[in-house]
Amino acid sequence: MRNFTLSRMPRAVVLMEALGGIMLLLSYFVLHQMLPLPASFSGPGAATIVLLVGVLLMLPAAVVIMWRTAKAMVPELFHSGHKPLPGEKHDADH
Repeated sequence: MRNFTLSRMPRAVVLMEALGGIMLLLSYFVLHQMLPLPASFSGPGAATIVLLVGVLLMLPAAVVIMWRTAKAMVPELFHSGHKPLPGEKHDADH
């Protein structure tokens, strides 16, 4: 079985995750008026848009993590190609 770790995340996904976190923090600052912005960009509407963009930027990382977890937990569903070696014990119940 291959080693599925977070350190092997694609660089683009990690950058999108970081940018999404920054956008979430920015939406908090906009909502609580901690950031001096022009009147058109300050308010609950702008904070909602920034929040949604931040969440959308974080979704690819969640999908990659869930996909790798599913592949690690149930390799038979993904046809990973692992065939039992001769002499390897196989339990049909597990």
